[in-house]
Amino acid sequence: MNEISYKPIGTVHSSFKEPEGTPIQPAAAKGINGTVEVFPEYAEGLKDVEGFSHIILIFYFHLSRRAPLKVKPYMDNEVRGVFATRSPSRPNPIGISVVRLIGIENNILHIQDVDIVDGTPLLDIKPHVPEFDLREVVRVGWLEKNVHKLSASRDDGRFTKG
Repeated sequence: MNEISYKPIGTVHSSFKEPEGTPIQPAAAKGINGTVEVFPEYAEGLKDVEGFSHIILIFYFHLSRRAPLKVKPYMDNEVRGVFATRSPSRPNPIGISVVRLIGIENNILHIQDVDIVDGTPLLDIKPHVPEFDLREVVRVGWLEKNVHKLSASRDDGRFTKG
């Protein structure tokens, strides 16, 4: 299997028109509103989603350039292995965000805590279930000394195409 292709199921809409200046994680995007437009042919799959307070959005980082296997992440000055970061530039530029679901109108999901650029192709939606998704975290690697920088960290354009 040399290639896998996906077809977007929708589009994420936000106030962020470009990566630069966008919060780098949902925790740094508290209260920022957006919408998810699910394409009509997938709308039937939204049945029962309104029962969840949070959903996981899986999306394609369509504006990031392909990365080397070592990158300098946003909240650090050292070069790290890409798989030890959440850099948008990756061999397979797939992103995940856990967002608050505010409501649904037909095929439009109203969400909060959005850290995604407007127009981003959506690949999938999954319900966030704490009993499934939360684990006791013992260590957070190199981020332990940097995680306090999250609220002030924004995309500075280093991973964008161009």
